[in-house]
Amino acid sequence: MELYQDNPIQENSVSLNSVLANTFFRMFLGLLASAISAFFVYHTGLYEKLLQGSGYLVLAIAEIVIVLLFSFLFKKLSPTAVTILYFAYAFLNGFTLSVLLLIYEISSVVYAFVATAAVFGVLAYIGKTTNKDLTKFGTFLIVALIIGLVVTIINLFVGSTILDIGLNWAILFIFFGLTIYDTNKIKRMYEEGFVESEKLYIYGAMELYLDFINIFLRILRLLGKRRS
Repeated sequence: MELYQDNPIQENSVSLNSVLANTFFRMFLGLLASAISAFFVYHTGLYEKLLQGSGYLVLAIAEIVIVLLFSFLFKKLSPTAVTILYFAYAFLNGFTLSVLLLIYEISSVVYAFVATAAVFGVLAYIGKTTNKDLTKFGTFLIVALIIGLVVTIINLFVGSTILDIGLNWAILFIFFGLTIYDTNKIKRMYEEGFVESEKLYIYGAMELYLDFINIFLRILRLLGKRRS
């Protein structure tokens, strides 16, 4: 999703470090919003009501709708509107992620989060500092991800454990690549002067938030200790 617009950032009006700092800060706030809502749903027992009915299906549909609105209307919406969409998605995703606290031990969730943060930091640094043009890798990574998700859905019916483990590792490394690519894309957008600052921050935060969450989920699934 490229968001190049006709209203470029004023040259040198803000430094790259400032752009990335603001972007990562908003990503962190999104993660915090998800964590708060996840623990709220878990501790209040609200997850039981969600599991009993079609709550999680409704949440999933709502999240998809928000992502679509964010993607297709980003250029037309105001910075305030896209910020609301971003945090609405983060809060709703926290409701969905609350089920992880039922499946995995709390310590495993914490360790997976810390491991994700460490790996993510390294990948983001690579994305920021590399001078290579990563544009061509974006399409390749998205296609690879789509193939991986399709095979994952097929494997739900096949039930192959070995294939499931292989897919988790493959998708994990795809998101490693996407994190580098997305960080580098934010850098490119800044250097080429596209999108007003506040919208660039939110756009980057959403992209990186999704990368972080997916890396976290794969690490937890591969290494997390399930409740007995």
